Amino acid sequence: MASRPARFGAGMALVAALAAATLPAATPQIGLDEITPGMRGVGITVFDGAVREEFGVEVIGVLANVIGPRRSLILARLEGGPLAETGVIQGMSGSPVYFDGRLAGAVSYALGSFSTEAIAGITPIAEMAATDAAPVPQARRRPAPILVAGDSARADLAVALRSAFARTEPFARRPDEVRGTGLPAADAQRLGTLLRPIATPLLLNGFVPDMVDLWTSALDASRFVAMVGGVSAVEAAASQAGDDTVPLQPGDAVGASLMRGDLNMTGTGTVTLVDEGRVYAFGHPFYNLGRAQLPMTRAQVATLLPSLAISSKLTTVGDVLGTIDQDRSTGIYGSLGPGPSLIPVNVSIAVAEGGPAESFAFEIIDDPFFTPLLTMTGVLNTLVSWSRDVIPAGTWEVSGAAHLGDGHDPIRIRNVFAGPAAGINASLATSTPLTTVLANRFAPVGIERIDVAITAHNRPRTARLERVRVDAPRPRAGDTVPVTLTARTAEGEAIVETVTVALPRDVTGSVRILVTDAAGLGARDAAAGRQAAQARSLSQLIRALNRSRQQDRFYLQLLASRPGAVVGGEARPALPPSVLAVLGGDRAGGDIAPLGEATLGEWEVPTGHVVSGSRLITLAVEPAEAE
Repeated sequence: MASRPARFGAGMALVAALAAATLPAATPQIGLDEITPGMRGVGITVFDGAVREEFGVEVIGVLANVIGPRRSLILARLEGGPLAETGVIQGMSGSPVYFDGRLAGAVSYALGSFSTEAIAGITPIAEMAATDAAPVPQARRRPAPILVAGDSARADLAVALRSAFARTEPFARRPDEVRGTGLPAADAQRLGTLLRPIATPLLLNGFVPDMVDLWTSALDASRFVAMVGGVSAVEAAASQAGDDTVPLQPGDAVGASLMRGDLNMTGTGTVTLVDEGRVYAFGHPFYNLGRAQLPMTRAQVATLLPSLAISSKLTTVGDVLGTIDQDRSTGIYGSLGPGPSLIPVNVSIAVAEGGPAESFAFEIIDDPFFTPLLTMTGVLNTLVSWSRDVIPAGTWEVSGAAHLGDGHDPIRIRNVFAGPAAGINASLATSTPLTTVLANRFAPVGIERIDVAITAHNRPRTARLERVRVDAPRPRAGDTVPVTLTARTAEGEAIVETVTVALPRDVTGSVRILVTDAAGLGARDAAAGRQAAQARSLSQLIRALNRSRQQDRFYLQLLASRPGAVVGGEARPALPPSVLAVLGGDRAGGDIAPLGEATLGEWEVPTGHVVSGSRLITLAVEPAEAE
């Protein structure tokens, strides 16, 4: 490859001149109606380090209605620098294009993969400016999916993540509506269906190979491409670009961070325009979040990774320069200055049998979609790294809390997991309640801090219920009845626990004693309408989440056939017939569900093992003896 500095030394004079142009008045724009096939211009991007370089642009035509009504792209052939060998490069998104010194727009779309030419779509600068000026719709934000791991936990999680990041439909859903200037109608329609946003390199730093593979699989065919990146101060970036007084200039590499600290996840692209501290970049969505609060970071290109499919910039990220507050269909937009407030996440891990302890700290963005996913990712990365490097853990105890704003009670995190899916299920235990509370329909919720403590055991700690015995041949109302549970561990050891159950004085006849695990009791709660999904207020939702059953204990319930109802998500057992009649007339409102069985008492039996099994015993309770 020819030396780029030698080839483009003369063009850097234009780059330097454009660098000083940060106001629309100093950076004139060219309208879409002035763009004609055959026009030649220049683009600016960083191919190496922080030095902005020029590349050639030749207009092929203009495509109208290609990504929506009255949404256009300038179709152009790029040339010069490494582009003959690399084609369009992931990370070029946002590279500004000029004709006769006037800004036309941002390189943002590529023509499929394995293209023999560097053909790109350019988002017009007028559309980018109009989008930034338009108010962000107030539509409800998309929550994160509730991920559930099955038997093949890693595969199931990869499928769930791929679904979360699923690519949108082709932009030109009706190719016959695509119109072209300078192109035959058939070519315009064909090219319109092939154009896709240039994938954003998503740099992963601090992640173990398994997690990189998981995210690579999840992001396959989406708007991102997962890459192992670096984190550096990038202190010399501005001075290398020729002006150490300007934080960002058109053509500079820029990052949009999702996670920072011991773990770093940042998408990178290119700056299109800087207007009085307002930064335009990418020319296409990052994730199309609408309103956003992403740290805007400096970036530096470490090297190019050529590929026959599509090449990429390998970038390092550095200091936070401001806040990206809009992630829209035509690009990302933000302001230079302080970065946004992020959610601190603290993860500590230790071995129950003794050994080194470790703690990790990172910050994640405050977003209904990304906050749970990033929390799960950070915890799972810690578990995978720890289990391989320190101990082949068989059981994970997870505890902690998500601290909420506005005086709400924290969401408590507490559970135990064992078996091949233990690590994934432990990480999901931290993200699932976050997904639920952030997706609530009652009121916005702010998360102030997330703390997670993990204890690892070096062997699977599991036990199965074998027997339940009631030591009372003729129980009477008001008696205390000993109930003995026997479970057997995976190693064959017996766990014997006795619970003293007090029989109410007003209950006679047939009663049942249920001993079951967390899954069994959860199924009963779901059938009775006692779930977080049935909550009727935010505080009730938080209480329901904090009552989540734990897998390291058996649950014993004393049950009797006493009609009642679930009212507003809360159980009201053993109601008088007159009250039941009134409630029965209000059931059409949807807040009332019948309850045929009353829970007279509930006891928890901790075992220190992940337990399974269920038993149901029926007792005939005689009346209390006369005093």
